[in-house]
Amino acid sequence: MTTTGEDHAEAPPPGAGPWWWGRLRSAVLDVGLGVASALECGIEGVRFARDAGIPVAAGVVFGVLAGSVLVLRRRWPIAVVLVSIAVMPAQMGFLMGIVGLYTLAASELPRRIIASLAGMSFVGMLIVTFVWVRQGVASGDLTFGDWVVPFASLTTALGMTAPPLLLGLYVGARRRLMESLRERADSLERELQLLAERAEERAEWARGEERTRIAREMHDVVAHRVSLMVVHAAALQAVARKDPEKAVRNAALVGDMGRQALTELREMLGVLRSGGDRSDRVRGVVVPLAAVGVAAAAAADRERGGVGGADEGAAEGPCLSELDELIGQSAAAGMVVDLSVEGESRSYAPEVEQTAFRVVQEALTNVHKHAAGAKTHVRLAHRVSEIAMQVENEPPPEVASESSARLPSGGNGLVGMKERVVGLGGVFVSGPTDAGGFRVSAVIPAA
Repeated sequence: MTTTGEDHAEAPPPGAGPWWWGRLRSAVLDVGLGVASALECGIEGVRFARDAGIPVAAGVVFGVLAGSVLVLRRRWPIAVVLVSIAVMPAQMGFLMGIVGLYTLAASELPRRIIASLAGMSFVGMLIVTFVWVRQGVASGDLTFGDWVVPFASLTTALGMTAPPLLLGLYVGARRRLMESLRERADSLERELQLLAERAEERAEWARGEERTRIAREMHDVVAHRVSLMVVHAAALQAVARKDPEKAVRNAALVGDMGRQALTELREMLGVLRSGGDRSDRVRGVVVPLAAVGVAAAAAADRERGGVGGADEGAAEGPCLSELDELIGQSAAAGMVVDLSVEGESRSYAPEVEQTAFRVVQEALTNVHKHAAGAKTHVRLAHRVSEIAMQVENEPPPEVASESSARLPSGGNGLVGMKERVVGLGGVFVSGPTDAGGFRVSAVIPAA
């Protein structure tokens, strides 16, 4: 179906109008034009019947039928223009010719068809007007000179064909431009929607990554300290009666570690409670979660200075220079730890040193949990483009394993270590040894 420009002022819903019309308003307009054209042709049919010598009723019926073809202008604009050209010698169908030519020019038909029919309409109007004006001059109805015949014929033909043709071409071009802009707008809307969905996916992924990082920090910081507390509590229970002075020292250590663990938990949970839920829900960003990560890192730094110490380095994570202190804490809990360093010590990027420290820390925590009393070897190797670390414990003594406190394990320690190392492009391997112990190995690129 071919439509004109007024159909596209707004996109009509499909099936809103009867038959081939897209809207009811278009159908009413075409029916009204068809009735007006039928009345015009019916009146002009009276004169045609008298000139042709046929009954007036036949001329009127012929005119009404010919004029009513204008109702089909949207469906078959070519047929409407051809009918208007055909009835042009009978000097009828002027409204049908103008509206039909406009509809044809505004349609989506090829330009060569539009030009051909417009040319035929122009030539037909030119001939009919020439004959009519010449007859008027010959009969004496028109008293002008002979020049009026071609002038009147040409101007009338141009006036009847050029305005509707140009207007139809303009409306058709405007309609196509509007359709193109609408398609571009729809395409842009789809692209924006796709970008919004991708941004939401990235934000959700970032939130998940940040939550995972916070969970690793909380596990590494709090689980290590609580594990030492449980070990010291077990030792306190064992020596309470035999060595009161050592029991007092162990009790003091347990109290200090408990206070530190509570302080760290309050800081982390306080940040989450103050802004995490609202910002996550309203803005869709992970700034509060990042703040929790900073709080976790700050809490990690206080492992070296007690409850109120080491605030100056809170912005920095733990570094390899604190390994001696970390191993000293495990030695104070009764673990025999042997530290060996290969290569020349140097500084690395903060995330590299923090990851290396966390690997050793979590490995020692696992020894406290699962192999209390076992001798442990910590090896650190500084290489040209990487740093390697290995924590290996021997099988625990049977007496120590039976008397040691049982520490719960969530199974997240090894997973967290592997995530840290792999995230920096390193390699992580863990598993039991042939001797019955357990080994944790990691290699991290220095850059």
